[in-house]
Amino acid sequence: QVYLVESGGGSVQAGGSLRLSCAVSGFAYSKCMAWFRQGSGKELEGVAVIHSGTGFTYYADSVKGRFTASQDNAKNTLYLQMNSLKPEDTGMYYCAANLADPSCGNQNPKTYMFAYWGHGTQVTVSS
Repeated sequence: QVYLVESGGGSVQAGGSLRLSCAVSGFAYSKCMAWFRQGSGKELEGVAVIHSGTGFTYYADSVKGRFTASQDNAKNTLYLQMNSLKPEDTGMYYCAANLADPSCGNQNPKTYMFAYWGHGTQVTVSS
């Protein structure tokens, strides 16, 4: 069984920072891992993706330069460092995983690319 558990969400003022974590268990293969978010009344949006083998990353334009995805393969954990947060970053953040393929890390992640999902962690940014 594959499990993904997010943590690190919270409430912060605009301009602040948060670091999300996603602990992965039951998945020993080279992985494509991503962060998605969903604001109130909005569709699920791909934020960042990282190839666990190559380290290639891709970011949505809305977060480029502010968010950084990284991984600790020894701990089987994915991170999302979020800086210069804006109110529009508010939402539920989910991590997702799938077997890595050549497209991972060179395009914005789409929900259909991922079979495994966490339950999410809430991020609230106040102005």
